[in-house]
Amino acid sequence: MTLLIGALTLGLILAVLALGVYVSFRIFNMPDLTAEGSITLGASVAAALLVSGHNAFVSTLAGAFAGSMAGMATGLLATKCRVNPLLSGILVMTGLYSVNLHVMGKSNIPLLEVTTLADLAERLGERIFGGEVNINLVGWTVSVRDLSMFLGVLLLVTAVCLLLYFFFRTEVGTALRATGDNPQMICALGVSVDTGTIFGLAMSNGLIGLSGALLAQFQGFADVQMGIGMVVLGIASVIIGEALVGSRTIGLLIVGTVMGSVLFRLLVAIALRWGLNPNDLKLITALFVFVALVMPDLARRLKMRGNRIEEAA
Repeated sequence: MTLLIGALTLGLILAVLALGVYVSFRIFNMPDLTAEGSITLGASVAAALLVSGHNAFVSTLAGAFAGSMAGMATGLLATKCRVNPLLSGILVMTGLYSVNLHVMGKSNIPLLEVTTLADLAERLGERIFGGEVNINLVGWTVSVRDLSMFLGVLLLVTAVCLLLYFFFRTEVGTALRATGDNPQMICALGVSVDTGTIFGLAMSNGLIGLSGALLAQFQGFADVQMGIGMVVLGIASVIIGEALVGSRTIGLLIVGTVMGSVLFRLLVAIALRWGLNPNDLKLITALFVFVALVMPDLARRLKMRGNRIEEAA
């Protein structure tokens, strides 16, 4: 049960990353590689502030803000400097590696001696459950710390999903969605495509930075290498979510992205439980993404072929 709760919590934390990737990848049609640097930036800023004695909530928000600044830098390169969007993300991601080292002062910051959001959630959980360290949940013994962190992250992800849903139904949100779908049309209506792109990438990487700040506090450390492969994970979550919900409505796609992230982490946890060599984890991740990319189109082709056979008969 501890493994399951941990996988669900990690899946929800990375769902915030996946939602950020969804904004850039689906709303603006940009595979933004800034995510690999901005998630580490969010973690490093939060960790550096925590070890300096700052409040956990303030540190987490600062990590999210730092991520949004990284996204804004990518947007400025892509729009004002007319650099290829993919190359813009690569340039910012590369530069953020050195920035993260400067922020942390070293390659790794442990958070065992400071009060993190996980510690605050544990204290709140102990009050709610009467000071118990472990509780019985459906016949399984679960630590209050793990359960409290899971419930806290679940509430946060729910709030983020609701905010995104209602935002993209406003006039500004609709204009941003139109910017990604048809920039020529939205420009003809007097809306600045450049401003919309910059704002969208800032929002996307702000969510990714928030995910990094939460991830560092959940794991108990921030590391300069923790962002490697995060873009692949986010895109995989988005694609798996789309396959799960089978709809293009914004609300279901947001929910599907969260479901995809959680399912992806559960699959990884099960694979590790069954004895997968941790050295093969990135390879298995790539295979998961490949299957998620190929299966929808393969299913559509098989369905069309079946329909043609029925018509011929």
